[in-house]
Amino acid sequence: MGQPPCIVIAGPPGSGKSTVGPLLAQRLGVPFRDSDDDIVARAGRPIAEIFAEDGEPAFRALEEEVIAEALAEHDGVLSVGGGAVLAEGTQKRLVGHPVVFLNVGFAAGVQRVGLSTARPLLAGVNPRATYRSLLEARLPVYRSVATIEVSTDDRTPAEIVDAIARELALEETQ
Repeated sequence: MGQPPCIVIAGPPGSGKSTVGPLLAQRLGVPFRDSDDDIVARAGRPIAEIFAEDGEPAFRALEEEVIAEALAEHDGVLSVGGGAVLAEGTQKRLVGHPVVFLNVGFAAGVQRVGLSTARPLLAGVNPRATYRSLLEARLPVYRSVATIEVSTDDRTPAEIVDAIARELALEETQ
């Protein structure tokens, strides 16, 4: 019958993907994988450096390649970068996988991200405005690929994992 589909965690910067993903994997007793870690390992340098030296299109191409491989071979929880779902190829590959959209509001996201320059898309003159426009532009895409949406505002990581686990159990019974 093949391996079970990978559970994908998606959402904007600050939604909690890197925190919630490993906790969910632990809860489900499956391995965890982060596409950003795969990109850094493949490129041999940090994401910010890839953006700066090669540009966003080169980064996105590498990201799409890494995610395609992970979806094909990983049978646990996979966290993907905030912009990963923008790639049409990735959107198509997500079909058939449980995709959890971690939704974060503007205020909570800004507080968590801290608008650091370590996040290449938020570096610039007005990171708050950039973050707001990023949230607004990506929200419909996150919702279109998601099979589960969980709000992360005012919730602890454990509460978020509980909500996801409940939704996954409901999804399995349908």
